[in-house]
Amino acid sequence: MEKEEALNITTSSLRERDPFAGSHVPKEYQGTPTDRQDMHTLGRKQVLRRRFKFFTMLGFASTVMVAWEFVLVVSAFGLADGGKPAVFWGLLLSPVVLTPVYASLAEMASMRPTAAGQYAWVSELAPPKFQKGLSYAVGWLISLGWQTFLCGVSFQVASLVLGLAVLGNADYDMQPWHTTLLTIGVAGFCTLFNVSFADRLPLVETVMLILHVLGVFAICIPLWIMAPKSSASEAIVRFTSNGGWQDLGLASTLGVVPMIGMLIGYDCCVHMSEEVQDASRTIPAVIIWAVVSNAAMLFFVGITYIFCLGDLDSVLNSATGQPVVQVFYDATGSYTAFNAFNSLGTVSILSSYTVTVGCLIWRRLFGKPLPPRRWSLGRWGLAVNMFSLCLTTPMLFFYVWPLYYPVTASNMNWSSAMLGGVTIIALVYYLVKGRHDYAGPVSFVLSEE
Repeated sequence: MEKEEALNITTSSLRERDPFAGSHVPKEYQGTPTDRQDMHTLGRKQVLRRRFKFFTMLGFASTVMVAWEFVLVVSAFGLADGGKPAVFWGLLLSPVVLTPVYASLAEMASMRPTAAGQYAWVSELAPPKFQKGLSYAVGWLISLGWQTFLCGVSFQVASLVLGLAVLGNADYDMQPWHTTLLTIGVAGFCTLFNVSFADRLPLVETVMLILHVLGVFAICIPLWIMAPKSSASEAIVRFTSNGGWQDLGLASTLGVVPMIGMLIGYDCCVHMSEEVQDASRTIPAVIIWAVVSNAAMLFFVGITYIFCLGDLDSVLNSATGQPVVQVFYDATGSYTAFNAFNSLGTVSILSSYTVTVGCLIWRRLFGKPLPPRRWSLGRWGLAVNMFSLCLTTPMLFFYVWPLYYPVTASNMNWSSAMLGGVTIIALVYYLVKGRHDYAGPVSFVLSEE
């Protein structure tokens, strides 16, 4: 699948197009000659140190997404709609649906290894008259998605901590503002750590990758030994509707979709492209390996969890169920807040994937030849792109559905309203100011013809 395409880099051309002229970046962090060529083609100056290599970036992607750790909480959505089989089949389908998407993103990352990622690719690959508008919209989607993910993960950590406090002290009266305050504290700590210890992040990510892998066994072994076991039919084929939906097919779909989305977000390593050595080769490799390895761990942990979950009704309806679900339930009182964070972040990021892959399809069919790349899908490129688009587009529809019926203010999936509000703000700003000031990254890209 991987191809090496000659980039014809000479010493004289590098002198003429060196993006490090006058740069404060030490030589050992300036990257490879290919990195220099890519930065010049993108019209960008190297201002960040290229500290990351393959394994440190693999650790970064794995620990940012915490896929198998996250499923212990997000599985509550699948258990509510569809039951244990919704979790099983969702996790099984997740790599099938999303690997073609990531293969498409990996190819684009090899063409243009820029931290801008999707909105830069859309700016270059979209039909000329739509480049500026689509790029602007995708930029908003990426920003909204990752800010929401930060809120969602911080909220999850705060909820688990307070849930442990409830379990440890029956007299503790947890208030909603406790969760809010602790969420802000977690987000603030993460921000401070990344700002203060940026030069240590590669080492930290390597250590976290090791803990990420070892943690699989730390979670699964106690469950194998101590937990009650479900039958195969109960865990794989016996779908249930516990969210109030009368149509079992609809309920199961609503439960399967969040499980498929457990692998959404590995574009995180794309946005580190300007801090990675030999980015046009390393980033595509990291994307594929991160998805494959984490999909395996995710499935392993998820299947262990649902087979060791015990009686589903007691887990969903009682505070004495399995620890992770009980902690989340005790900490929040409902799944509404986290569902909104999870849905909004995932829909935003998935929308950016959909638009970007759609623009790549247009370029393959009607535009100029694609730029040179070192990681290529070859003759299968168009088929992979179209397959990924067909599989991911329906997910956008079901991700914003409420989990429970009848729908009330307390169980509504508010992600659709939140996304609509941000869309209105972005559109108004674009019409008033953005369309006059925003040119798009393509305006800086040098022609390779």
